[in-house]
Amino acid sequence: MSSLQVELITIGDELLLGFTIDTNAAHISRTLATAGVEIVRRTTVGDEADRIASAVREALDRTGAVITTGGLGPTSDDLTKPAIAKIFGRKMKLDEEILSALEQRWRTRFPNSTFPATNRTQAEIPEGARILANRHGTAPGIWMRIGASLVVAMPGVPSEMFAMFETQVKPRLLASGFGGAGVLVQRKINCFGAGESAVEERLLDLTRRGHVPEVGITVSDATISLRILARAANAAEAQALIAPVERTIRERLGTLVFGVEEEELQDAVLRMLAEKRLTVATAESVTAGLVAERMGRVAGASAWFRGGVVAYVNEVKRELLGVPQEFIDEHGVISAPVVEAMAIGCRTRLRSDLAVSTVGLAGPGGGSPDKPVGLVHVGLAWEGGVSSQNFSWIGTRAEIQSRTAKLALNHLRLHLLKMP
Repeated sequence: MSSLQVELITIGDELLLGFTIDTNAAHISRTLATAGVEIVRRTTVGDEADRIASAVREALDRTGAVITTGGLGPTSDDLTKPAIAKIFGRKMKLDEEILSALEQRWRTRFPNSTFPATNRTQAEIPEGARILANRHGTAPGIWMRIGASLVVAMPGVPSEMFAMFETQVKPRLLASGFGGAGVLVQRKINCFGAGESAVEERLLDLTRRGHVPEVGITVSDATISLRILARAANAAEAQALIAPVERTIRERLGTLVFGVEEEELQDAVLRMLAEKRLTVATAESVTAGLVAERMGRVAGASAWFRGGVVAYVNEVKRELLGVPQEFIDEHGVISAPVVEAMAIGCRTRLRSDLAVSTVGLAGPGGGSPDKPVGLVHVGLAWEGGVSSQNFSWIGTRAEIQSRTAKLALNHLRLHLLKMP
């Protein structure tokens, strides 16, 4: 059976204006795609009844099935249910059971206050709609099928929407024949250390339009991700399509690949430190503790990450890390000798097997022709050795700092790969 098509409409001025990120549509699209449900369009509209009704009506004309999130609350801008009722020519009716539950919930939470009259609107349901219980909030959802048309309305609060979608909406959609086109399986491979065009140049035969399975390339904060998308009758067949493509990508990109799915550089680094039973410490200037913070995100990091020094000013570099003043005078702070001395001093002071360090100019001001904004150095010290690497980033202050933290972690990762 081929899948039926569904459109998503997310409702709310805060979404339309960009003040809130629309995580609901992303979750629904991703989840239904893996079940073979085809999402053909996503739309966002503000809190205005006529626009909501127009968006839903147009979507129904195109596909016959619409899922909405948002606009089910008790305030004057929660207009989704009346808009849907208007489309189908149905009246709104008060559901006494929902109203009783809302009043009981209110009395439990606010025993000394009166149930607001405006909250009664949450108990009003279009005639002919089935109620979707909201076990994590007050606004119920609705499932409304008239003839060949289906509209599903869920709350906009993500925690409420996720629970309602997983336990009630998705099972009903699949039971109603909206699946059946097999599954869509994604495998994401994460890389660092080269630009997007350089990575794609090695994979042009895989990323060309029409390749099966589909291979896409995206960039986020200097991390390059390859997404392999396979459509098949079942997960096993999809994985069989993905596996040889992933092997080819890994063979061609080599050490650029550091992880899969949601793994980040610090995950790879801490895993390798654990395998080799080595400890690390950090000495940071330009990144102001970001390298340490990222390693600290990983569960169990304390077994291998000893700590760090944020050495923003020269006095700290000299007094805590032992950087010679002559290095600063002769080469400047943003230099290989200084960043290497910081790593050596950090490793000695914190008694770690390895130490990673950073210096640089994040801007937006202070650059010069020989040391422009974005120039950074990262260093690494180990027993009997030290190394460094420099790079010039283009971006905002926050982007330069974040990417330098990644550069430092990657410098450490590449060193660990060479160790026995």
